[in-house]
Amino acid sequence: MKKTSLLLLLIATSFCCGFAFNNLFISKNKNTIAMKKVTGIGGVFFKCKDPKKMTEWYEKHLGLTTNPYGASFEWYEAADKTKKAETQWTPFKETTKYFEPSTKDFMINYRVENLEALVEELKKEGVTIVDKMETFDFGKFIHILDAEGNKIELWEPK
Repeated sequence: MKKTSLLLLLIATSFCCGFAFNNLFISKNKNTIAMKKVTGIGGVFFKCKDPKKMTEWYEKHLGLTTNPYGASFEWYEAADKTKKAETQWTPFKETTKYFEPSTKDFMINYRVENLEALVEELKKEGVTIVDKMETFDFGKFIHILDAEGNKIELWEPK
């Protein structure tokens, strides 16, 4: 019960943080060309003993509409109310290597704009880039580490 409450608090906090980060900007030069970094939470991923059982529990007790990857929450982007977006919730097997090099039991996916430019800025700022950018049908991805070594997934949706 305590772990479930903590997990729900983590998920709720993550969603709130995504919206709080919505207005972050960086200065490119003296004319202040602003670039948004994070536009929202793209997903919340966590380790558990039995992902299938965990997904079924959330479906039964909290009413999540699940899919083979967990659950997707649809919403509309603030800037354009006609653009539908999703936030993914996914339990992973506790033995997954996907969160490495972090040793934490969770990983947050942040939605971003212009991932290539953002990665260049992060490199200049000395942020650890874990892997190479990958492009899929649903967007571009790259992983970084935060100040405490938590692996973060950055996603630029198509």
